[in-house]
Amino acid sequence: QVQLVESGGGLVQDGGSLRLSCAASGIIFSIRAMGWYRQAPGRQRELVAAITGGGSTNYADSVKGRFTISRDNSKNTVYLQMNSLKPEDTAVYYCNTVSAEIRYWGQGTQVTVSS
Repeated sequence: QVQLVESGGGLVQDGGSLRLSCAASGIIFSIRAMGWYRQAPGRQRELVAAITGGGSTNYADSVKGRFTISRDNSKNTVYLQMNSLKPEDTAVYYCNTVSAEIRYWGQGTQVTVSS
């Protein structure tokens, strides 16, 4: 079965950095687009960044220039490097992919940015 396991969240000060990882299993990882979403309390889940199997990327306007999504197909892992973090980046971050028309989510990892 498909499994997505996130790690790397935590508490960081305003302006700090974190790197999130998402290890995938049960899919042909190298051909799958992968995405990072986030959900803050009281808000809808939103797309943060996505990367295609070919390595093309797109970002939410709010994180452009600060976050970088990348993938290592040899490790079936997608990363989200987050720099210059702001308190408004505080949220639960989720890894996502679609396989056989089914959308899969990881369990989420909490990112908290203190001011």
